[in-house]
Amino acid sequence: MSGQGFPVAGRTVLVAGLGVSGEAAARVLLAQGATVLLTDAAEPPVGAELVGLGAEWLGEVRTLPGGVDLVVTSPGWRPDAPLLVDAAARGVEVIGEPELAWRLRIPGPDGVPAPWLAVTGTNGKTTTVTMLAAILSAAGRRAVAAGNVGRPLVEVVTARDDDGAAAFDVVAVELSSFQLHWSSSLAPAAAAVLNVADDHTDWHGSFAAYRDAKARILERSPVAVADAGDPVASAVVAAHPRPVTVTLGEPAPGQLGVRAGALVDRAFADDPAGEVLLERSDLPVPGPHNTVNALAAAALARAVGVPAEAVARGLSGFRGGAHRNALVATVDGVDYVDDSKATNPHAAGASLAAYPRVVWIAGGLLKGADVDPLVADAAPRLAGAVLLGRDRAVVAHSLARHAPSVPVVEVASGNDEAMDAETTMTRVVAAAAGLARPGDTVLLAPAAASMDVFRDYGHRGRAFADAVRALGGRA
Repeated sequence: MSGQGFPVAGRTVLVAGLGVSGEAAARVLLAQGATVLLTDAAEPPVGAELVGLGAEWLGEVRTLPGGVDLVVTSPGWRPDAPLLVDAAARGVEVIGEPELAWRLRIPGPDGVPAPWLAVTGTNGKTTTVTMLAAILSAAGRRAVAAGNVGRPLVEVVTARDDDGAAAFDVVAVELSSFQLHWSSSLAPAAAAVLNVADDHTDWHGSFAAYRDAKARILERSPVAVADAGDPVASAVVAAHPRPVTVTLGEPAPGQLGVRAGALVDRAFADDPAGEVLLERSDLPVPGPHNTVNALAAAALARAVGVPAEAVARGLSGFRGGAHRNALVATVDGVDYVDDSKATNPHAAGASLAAYPRVVWIAGGLLKGADVDPLVADAAPRLAGAVLLGRDRAVVAHSLARHAPSVPVVEVASGNDEAMDAETTMTRVVAAAAGLARPGDTVLLAPAAASMDVFRDYGHRGRAFADAVRALGGRA
């Protein structure tokens, strides 16, 4: 059966990139009767399986084959990739997997596809979406987190229950700027732009293009949510017909915020004075940034009628994901915290603000991002810094300018040292342990991508945890 209003049977679709989303898109398209062509820089192991299901492997191609009706591209493919440029020049539509999923949604028992509650932002997306899914589940909704986190969207929206109807009542969707660039018709029931900071300008070409890609999530959504403390995000939602902002201060009408130590809703509550959702002390994840994430998740849930008590149950039972401000162990009175997911300065700044005295582990691939504002803000709480990765000298220079009295250790790593990733991290953790004293937090919040030394941020976080446990800590 074809998707809601978007039949693909008999159409020829080129799937460009066979990562997780590309593989899922190919499987669903094949199941719905499309002719599926596959291309990537190299054939992955799953390629042979997809060919066995009826797809055709083309190898790496730079121009569009004849007869293609649609291109579904991986978020990793830049807009200036020759194949995608050629497709656009020929008038063939290029979309991403989320856009394909939106078009292929199947109806629920009421005949309407499950609504999406969508989140984007430079940082906090995954935490907010998983908080949102927890709230929705606490409200008795059949909810799932999907998109840039969890299961591919195209798989989720075509899943059926035992009665043949849509398997989920609502989908909590994380969307990256790459995915939004290739989306044109998404209309979530409510959407949030958490924050917008300098990131991925190498892919988008400019900060303005990056910001505008984030803003696309709001174009057809009846409710637009943003952090009032983020100037770019709050400006993006300001012109929306139904702006809702979240704040760490006392909420004004149309806001969710914090009053007398409690999270309070003054945007969706019947009482103009607001409705208490949760005591802040009951939120189990630390840091002001996580309070903002919780408020944003609550706003999205409240936008679709979730009661306050379900918000409280969902948030109080929430546990943070892997590599996101996760306490690994305590060794000799020092906490070792893994926030390897902090892959840009904005994320690292939020993480650093959660702890009073920090030995900071930083460095990697900065992707051109400016670390000076981060270092200047963090300097008063730094007890030391251990730097690794290709761009560690950039961080070192910034520390010398803004925190000259903070001891800094650089660990040779990446292309300049024939050392495996695990050995690198063992040396990093040992150096950090030498700088820390009881009561300090050794924080892995690199402010940079990981691929110069590690496979990804997860590999970096696991290497950190292994090195910490080797110190003899207790969880």
